[in-house]
Amino acid sequence: MWKVVMSEEVGKALQAVAERVNQAAARRLKTLPALPPRLVAVSKTKPPEMVIDAYRQGQRNFGENYINELVDKASDPQILESCPEIKWHFIGHLQKNNVNKLLGVPNLFMVETVDSTKLADKVNSSWQRLRAASTQRLMVMVQINTSGEQSKHGLPPEETVNTVKHILSKCTALHFSGLMTIGRYGHDLSMGANPDFQMLLSRRMEVCESLKLPLEEVELSMGMSTDFEHAIEVGATNVRVGSIIFGNREYPNSAANTPSPEKRSKVVSEEAAKKMQHLTVSEH
Repeated sequence: MWKVVMSEEVGKALQAVAERVNQAAARRLKTLPALPPRLVAVSKTKPPEMVIDAYRQGQRNFGENYINELVDKASDPQILESCPEIKWHFIGHLQKNNVNKLLGVPNLFMVETVDSTKLADKVNSSWQRLRAASTQRLMVMVQINTSGEQSKHGLPPEETVNTVKHILSKCTALHFSGLMTIGRYGHDLSMGANPDFQMLLSRRMEVCESLKLPLEEVELSMGMSTDFEHAIEVGATNVRVGSIIFGNREYPNSAANTPSPEKRSKVVSEEAAKKMQHLTVSEH
């Protein structure tokens, strides 16, 4: 019985989030690219059964932060059998010594956290070697540290253009999909637009102008459970939402899996989010 209840709860939560995604997209400025936002359901610490429940409700894109957890979950026999069209996004910090392990993941769709030219080169060469029989390029995003916090991974914003240029010119096995940021946790939307989102918007504009890329071909991955609606309103094409779909996360008592700052920090209040519900900010 508990599995039936869990399945119903995941289904209802997923439907509610999907509706909020569509409503936020409808509030976007018409000057922004009219790309339907992609909802990535972040399933870290959650069992395969919950992934399958969400998949059966029509969800296809799922995100994981930890290499080992993604490897185990993506290779789970139940998921392989029940979710043939699943698309896995890796959204955690990627070290070069873990690249081969990551790229062996079944149904890997996108790596959102490339944060250096050296890492891009490693991912490129490994993908060429591991998927030699396939001509399909691996979709990657460049992660930017928009908040400047030492605790956050990502490129310094001023290195964005050169890094994207390197991927486009040197990494033939990779498909540059866009820019990603985590940003500072707990921004109070009643104080104004999220500055990290505005930074990512401006870096996309800089990339597109410098490298002559169409705006609609450079995605923006920004926004999580507390602020995904605002992120979509100002231009996000990819949002990473977990706890409001699957419930609060339970972390093992190990240093490797300590809660992220998202879990520890003060979340944005619902009141503040409502105040900014209709805020739209033009891209500069």
